[in-house]
Order: sequence, then structure tokens, then C-alpha cells
Amino acid sequence: MANIKSAKKRILVNRTKADRNKAIRSGVKTAMKKVFAAVESGDKTAAANELAAATKTIEMAGSKGVYHKNNVARKVSRLSKAVNQMA
Repeated sequence: MANIKSAKKRILVNRTKADRNKAIRSGVKTAMKKVFAAVESGDKTAAANELAAATKTIEMAGSKGVYHKNNVARKVSRLSKAVNQMA
């Protein structure tokens, strides 16, 4: 355990940030699952709506520094491709 006051504070701050990042990542995963579920059901309008919501969530996570910009681009691209390939 840390003895120095600043080290103790860093532990607390890092824990807080880790919890925040974990919550954001969880939200991104949920949004992605909703898009893929809509694609599986074959509902094009629902898939498009979920894609818009998921894109916003993913890009906000990227702007907060939770994901690298290339990771954000890859996730959005995969979702868009899945929705666009619907029959």
C-alpha cells in the first residue's frame, strides 16, 4: 500500500477512471449487440436506428479517450457493413 499522500490519491483517481471506462465500454458492447440483434431479426429500419445510436455511443467513447480512433473506426465500419448487407 502506498504511504505517500499523492500516491494514495493516484490510486483513488485511477480506480474512479477505470470504473468510468468500464461503464463506457459496457455501453458500447450493449449498443453493438443491439445492432447485430436487429440485423439478425431482419428489421432494416430498427437496424438503421440502432446503428445511429451505436455510432454515437462509440464515437463519444472515442472522444473521451476510452478507445483509439482506429478502434472506433473499425467498430463503426463493421456495424455499418452488417446493416448495409441486409437484404
